[in-house]
Amino acid sequence: MSRYGLLIVLVGMTHTVHSQGRDDGSLYSRYGIGELTSFASSQAQALGGASTSLFSDDYMNFGNPATWSRQTLVRLAVGAQFDRLQARDAFGRSEQLLRGNFNALQVGIPLLAGKLGLGLSYEPYSRSHFRVTTTGTLEQDLLYEINYEGSGGIHRTRIGFGLQLNSWASVGASADILFGILEEGRRTTFSHADFLETNLVKTTRLAGFSPSVGVALSFDGENYTIVVGAGGAIPPTLHGTQTYTLGQNLDLDTLGTVQNGNIKLPYRISGGVSFRYQDRWLFIADVEHAPWSTASTTLPFPAFEPDKLRDRFRYSAGIELIPEANSIQARYLSRTAYRLGFYKDNLYISPVANREIFVTAITGGLGLPTLFPGTRLDLSFEFGTRGTTSANLIRDRFIGVSATLNVGERWFVKRKLG
Repeated sequence: MSRYGLLIVLVGMTHTVHSQGRDDGSLYSRYGIGELTSFASSQAQALGGASTSLFSDDYMNFGNPATWSRQTLVRLAVGAQFDRLQARDAFGRSEQLLRGNFNALQVGIPLLAGKLGLGLSYEPYSRSHFRVTTTGTLEQDLLYEINYEGSGGIHRTRIGFGLQLNSWASVGASADILFGILEEGRRTTFSHADFLETNLVKTTRLAGFSPSVGVALSFDGENYTIVVGAGGAIPPTLHGTQTYTLGQNLDLDTLGTVQNGNIKLPYRISGGVSFRYQDRWLFIADVEHAPWSTASTTLPFPAFEPDKLRDRFRYSAGIELIPEANSIQARYLSRTAYRLGFYKDNLYISPVANREIFVTAITGGLGLPTLFPGTRLDLSFEFGTRGTTSANLIRDRFIGVSATLNVGERWFVKRKLG
């Protein structure tokens, strides 16, 4: 497999690009604040990410705080994902990449069972993880190698409440705190011992606040339930500092003073509808929008320019079947949840001006019952593509597999003496 010629335009240089580490992620994560990510629940993940109208007895849904209102059990969910990615350029040269990620830690507590619920979570908001190597020649046949490396990302912590107003309407709100560190380094080595290796690192620390709100309307029929949901996040402003350090290997000295600034992110709105039939079938669809063309920054980020910022639209849908959802005596496979979904998205930032970068994927998974009522082990997958090989760009083909444990316990129940 060739390790040469990968992502010439993305690196923004005319030298030969020839490798990326096998524990890295997509090279598109180099731009802006990294690759955006979200995790509403393991159920929603297998349904293409559709979650705005998703009520569930077995999961906390962090796609809409209004759905926290109907909790009856204390819930804890934790999971991880493993991705295999193949990046290919216009000349057919490719590279295999592997990475593992933490999905989320989610907690739900029914303050008033079926009426008022509390939600808390810690989850990634964006990830930046890449490594690209370029080579070139200076005068007198002096060879050099430049390694561009990035790591880090932004995390989100949430705390909020969902309240059921009546039999068909629920509302919710959460306080979301965004914080994280992004590091981008440039390490240069030379073929001659008279030239010292140099390492230039830019470190950006960001933090901000972004409240979220949601509403869900539920309409019940004899054998079905229709839910219409909507939600959104107020535009956050992240306050940040950037520091440049230079040195040899790991011995780095700060260059100049710390630069302070802000980055203004756009608002986000979403809407969706779900149809549940006989507690066995679930059909759900979502659309999400964020006008990233309105974003701005006073701190330098790669490609964060007006002609490279793109308004984001995400479309998702899924279907779930539990053959014997309400029977605890049915066969194991009849109590298992079978899920299939898809989504189409476009990246909020492009390395090429006025160019859309699309992401399309098929998702699916199983919700496996356990010996403990209210607890499920979810296995999910996604298979998709990101980008294109036209315009000297890169096309990613990725396969993701995740496992999430969703625990449900009945706490805070007063014991009755017989």
